[in-house]
Amino acid sequence: MIDPTAFVHESAYVDEPTEIGAGTKIWHFVHVLPNCRIGARCILGQNAMVGPDVTLGDGCKVQNNVAIYRGVTLEEDVFCGPSCVFTNVLTPRAHVERKDEFAPTLVRRGATIGANATVVCGNTIGAYAMVAAGAVVTHDVPDYALVAGVPARRIGWVSATGERLGPDLTCPRTGQRYEETGGTLRPVEG
Repeated sequence: MIDPTAFVHESAYVDEPTEIGAGTKIWHFVHVLPNCRIGARCILGQNAMVGPDVTLGDGCKVQNNVAIYRGVTLEEDVFCGPSCVFTNVLTPRAHVERKDEFAPTLVRRGATIGANATVVCGNTIGAYAMVAAGAVVTHDVPDYALVAGVPARRIGWVSATGERLGPDLTCPRTGQRYEETGGTLRPVEG
């Protein structure tokens, strides 16, 4: 079911059954395979591919040339930069069928994946984390972590608004304070 307020460009293909939420925009040459749920207010950029059996939460932005395969779940407000890559098996071979080995990948609410980054299957990217352009994620990424490199390593922390946090762990945009405990970061209440 496609919400009547959603926009699907005439060059895009949407295979049924698929659910597309209110206000979502699906642009040129996108292919949405069957059994997908795309939330409200999402944007799928040119030449993106989603599915089959994929869920995108409300407010996700998937830039040009991104393929989101079975096993990948994006929670709300995830940003996928141009040409970022999700793998679906750990040891692919052209001559070996491994569709029963797809490992789940979860990208939690508000996370950002930079252009040309690769997320190896079976990992979770934490809420509001930021993966730098060109990074290769081979392990779980903590909430609010800023990771870069090959393989990706934590090089700092970011706020929920994506601002890099200094030593005081205070967001320069909003003033929200954070605290680090045992290698994790969380907002300070009040």
